Amino acid sequence: RAPMQTREFFVSAPGKVILHGEHSVVHGQVALAVSLNLRTFLRLQSTSSGEVHINLPNIDTFLSWEITALQPLLAGSEQGGLKDLDADLLKRLREFTRISEDSTDTRSMAVLAFLYMYLSVFAESLASITVSVWSELPTGAGLGSSAAYNVCLSAALLSARGNISNPLTPQQESARWSKEEMELINRWAFMGEKIIHGNPSGVDNAVGTWGGFLRYHAGNITPLSWVPVLRILLTNTKVPRSTKVLVSGVKDKINKFPSVMKPVLESVSAVSCVCEQTLIEMAERGPSAEHYNILEELIDINQHHLNVMGVGHSSLDTLCRVTLARGLHSKLTGAGGGGCGITLLRPETDTTVIQSTVEELKACGFDCWETSIGAPGVQQHSSAALSQHILKILSSY
Repeated sequence: RAPMQTREFFVSAPGKVILHGEHSVVHGQVALAVSLNLRTFLRLQSTSSGEVHINLPNIDTFLSWEITALQPLLAGSEQGGLKDLDADLLKRLREFTRISEDSTDTRSMAVLAFLYMYLSVFAESLASITVSVWSELPTGAGLGSSAAYNVCLSAALLSARGNISNPLTPQQESARWSKEEMELINRWAFMGEKIIHGNPSGVDNAVGTWGGFLRYHAGNITPLSWVPVLRILLTNTKVPRSTKVLVSGVKDKINKFPSVMKPVLESVSAVSCVCEQTLIEMAERGPSAEHYNILEELIDINQHHLNVMGVGHSSLDTLCRVTLARGLHSKLTGAGGGGCGITLLRPETDTTVIQSTVEELKACGFDCWETSIGAPGVQQHSSAALSQHILKILSSY
């Protein structure tokens, strides 16, 4: 296909939360990951400037390079290699951008992932482009912000290069790619995740690509078809934590009390499986009040299990207490020890109840959003599909 068919286009990808199974998934149990409808938006423009620009207003990063300066970096690289990470190209990019081996800050990683993907996808003929990305997702909160970024980059660069189609027709506001094209988007996004995280599971980029709900078990990722979209509150306690420390704490507990802890892990796995069955039923028969009762009970059970594992925190207890006082059920999502929590909203949950809950949680010093889970994965949009706010941000560079 001829590259650069469009002068500009827009894509978006969702974030992710773990609905059930965090921590136990590390020990071979089933987890359910789900797309979060706080999205990352990207605008790609083809230009004739002879330059490549990247604009990342969320992290205050605005950089550009002359194509003639980037070209020599490709010397000796495998052309368009998707087999595995090209360590030599990455090394040359680190030297070129002066980003050291031990640098893991968000800005450096985002720039490295972009340049690596751009050079690899456009290896045969580097094109002048401007890429601007803006996200509704907070970074470093375990919500898959880097994966949403990598999925957007992958979809936009592959489309601009002509490796995949532009699925949007003039009549549509949003469109998705074919299954084969989505698999290609996912594979390139996983490459970006490897640059940023070293050894990622692949769950985050799969959720960003496919959307909906995914079952994750022993390295196998299975998208569930036909699942309902559920309304939630997402709360960021803003309490910082180390995932590594929390994961090793759970491991220590398992080693210390194997007969006590193994059944807990198996029980969490069973929660994931019962939840999966419930979601499938809701999709097939339509959601009922009883389905929501089951989902709420499973949330409570899993939250207690996570406290047993030692990954709870007083800020998360506050979230559970505040929401339960209004009949809403919450659990931590991700690593725990602070971080984020999710609260399930029922279809009939009153707006005033939601507003007063959000206000009280904000008064506790937390960030809180009303959003949904089970949202669509990566999509191409027309400018008409985007809110004026997002369009204004993306078009100001």
